[in-house]
Amino acid sequence: MKKTFLPMLTLSAGLGALSLLAGCASDKEVSPDSNPTSAATQDAKAEEAYPGQTGAIRTGYLSGQPIAYQEVNGENVYEGDILLTSEQVNDRVAHPESAGRNSGLWPSGIIYYTIDGALPSKNRVTDAIAHWEANTTIRFVQRTTQTAYVTFRVGSGCSSNIGRLGRVQYINLASGCSTGNTIHEIGHALGLFHEQTRTDRDNFVTINTGNIESGYENNFAKYTALGYTGTDFGPLDFGSIMMYGSYSFSSNGQPTIVKKDGSTFNIQRTGLSAGDKSGIDTMY
Repeated sequence: MKKTFLPMLTLSAGLGALSLLAGCASDKEVSPDSNPTSAATQDAKAEEAYPGQTGAIRTGYLSGQPIAYQEVNGENVYEGDILLTSEQVNDRVAHPESAGRNSGLWPSGIIYYTIDGALPSKNRVTDAIAHWEANTTIRFVQRTTQTAYVTFRVGSGCSSNIGRLGRVQYINLASGCSTGNTIHEIGHALGLFHEQTRTDRDNFVTINTGNIESGYENNFAKYTALGYTGTDFGPLDFGSIMMYGSYSFSSNGQPTIVKKDGSTFNIQRTGLSAGDKSGIDTMY
């Protein structure tokens, strides 16, 4: 089963995340529990806050550890589709593991939410919520007076804040963001990072850095290289909805990620894999 990493950190804004950063993709979808061995041309560009745009590389601190992120349109963009607050990228205080494991999560696994009236195709959200509730113990409740909640709204691409911030936070959905993309972004809001950033990923895949599009190299960095620590559970999950495909962010049509035997695999944005489900169960 795939790993779920519970980072040993907590942020001043209330972040404490699991593994896997993700965003949304418009790539070919496959069965969530399958382990595809061949890959068609794929593009994870939907998994960006601002598709096709990159910004200046900035450095900051996350739970006392140095990180690198991009500043795009005045926002702190991490791994393409994760939005960090100014408090998060300036948190110079190292936090103990116990705090990291207990903060940034949604108490009792309940996410309070609203859907902006201007968001088209609201069924993307309601269907994604139904999928999470049918497959996990996570529950979604429409916000009334709660101060900590998620608003689903129109965005330039697909993006989300990471973990529970303790105030209003956003899942941004462009018109091209599918139900599967929305499931993925909800994963970020729950605290999930991208699967390919786990510490032991080199045991399962090879990253072809020379094929990565310029400006997107950090999307493939292991979380330990970015200042995170945590625990991986089970082998890397190629079927995870939080995993990139072999051709994600390729600059030349050649694979950016391959299995250790050199074979490629598809990106998956149909639904939660068995590993995704067990990871959330472990986390919550």
